[in-house]
Amino acid sequence: MRRDIEAEQTDRMADTPTTAPARIADLAAARSEEPDLARNLTAFGLVCIGVGATVGAGIFVLTGTAAAHYAGPGLMLSFVLGGIASGLVGLCYAELAAMMPVAGSSYSYARATFGALPAWIVGWDLVLEFALAAATVAVGWSGYAQSLTADAGLHLPAALAAAPGEGGIVNLPAAGIVLALTALLIAGNRGASRVNAALVALKVAIILAFVGIGAAHLRPELWSPLVPPNEGAFGTFGWSGVFRGAGVVFFAYVGFETIATAAGETRNPQRDAPIGIIGALVVTSLLYIAVAGVLTGLVPYRELAVPDPIAKAIDATGLTGFALAIKVGALLGLTTATLTALYGQARIFYAMARDRMLPDLFARVHPRWRTPWASQGLIGLATALVAALVPIDVLGELVSIGTLLAFMLVCASVLILRRTEPERPRPFRVPGGAIVPVLGMVACLALMASLPGDTWLRLAGWLAVGLAIWFGYGRSRNRNGPDRGIRAGDTQ
Repeated sequence: MRRDIEAEQTDRMADTPTTAPARIADLAAARSEEPDLARNLTAFGLVCIGVGATVGAGIFVLTGTAAAHYAGPGLMLSFVLGGIASGLVGLCYAELAAMMPVAGSSYSYARATFGALPAWIVGWDLVLEFALAAATVAVGWSGYAQSLTADAGLHLPAALAAAPGEGGIVNLPAAGIVLALTALLIAGNRGASRVNAALVALKVAIILAFVGIGAAHLRPELWSPLVPPNEGAFGTFGWSGVFRGAGVVFFAYVGFETIATAAGETRNPQRDAPIGIIGALVVTSLLYIAVAGVLTGLVPYRELAVPDPIAKAIDATGLTGFALAIKVGALLGLTTATLTALYGQARIFYAMARDRMLPDLFARVHPRWRTPWASQGLIGLATALVAALVPIDVLGELVSIGTLLAFMLVCASVLILRRTEPERPRPFRVPGGAIVPVLGMVACLALMASLPGDTWLRLAGWLAVGLAIWFGYGRSRNRNGPDRGIRAGDTQ
């Protein structure tokens, strides 16, 4: 029976160019031929995964940068705008995750909707979302680690403590934590869902403690004016600064996409995936707005351009003992966020290699550890290099614009699949018809437009490199071999 089904699928695929969109039924059939993953995650577990992946450098690091350079106390409004945009996109993710509970997230959605080339672009773009996110979080980890060791009287030489442009030559701690976590991932040391839930609870408890203690020491005069006057250039305070701040801190919402990736390991993905995505977004949005308010109410916003703004805010209260707990908690939170991003990037490259868009090396699984060791190792080395040499503000902007581009395509996928596969069951359907997906695309485009011009140039350069690799290598490889990400039974 299986051979008949496989032959039928093979014949159908032989008549269809591999660059055409993959039917959702083919994706599901390919998934059914692969060894089943453990499907034991619940809606609560997905919320914990989303919050755990999301609460990282965005709240512990980039809040200070965005307040100091762009929005001032208006950072609270920036997080509201970012939360609205994320909510619109999150609803679209919820519909697709419930309809297609497969690995690969937005890469798989693009493969089913647009075809091979757009899927390649999304996969290449996701490097900005996962690998550069890991580098950004690692730089934040370095800032808190150095602040913690400085409390003990230990100081790194300036040349080894920061990237070029930030007063150093190489950020050694940032590179070190990436390499250490990469080694753990290669060895297969992944925490269970309940361990992740415990770490999330710890992070949320520390953030709530910061909000509660900070609220008792607020200086409300620091919030006036809520939106500082524009200083003559777009994005330098004023309302344009609030919008640019929203574009920068949008990085803080990166992570809920991990829930869509985990949908294939959920007991009831049709119900639990939407709950997990929306629940994680609500929790993180409320946390971010509260932290932005307390942060700018404790320290003058121009003094927050530091790698560890929350620690600086606690120092302003005089509660040095609690500052130690905050730094340790931030360090743990940033560690798990870095780990999650590195893990996600390796799985994206693994899926692309399975679709014959990358070399087979990226799809190789270690015979003992059962991890994509080559993919994980190469990603770790490249990410460590970026973390060591690139300033955090540049990294954060690149992650934001890359993620926003991927999110636009997810919203577009909802609209297109409703036309191409209208009979496909949709356990969760985005309310309002086409309004929410269109608003999600507009919101993402508006936030992208608010980012600096050099960020657009870096994105264009990154996509140009990706297209060169596709036309020079990926296109012929995808055409001349079996499309293993879709053809059932041909997995290795």
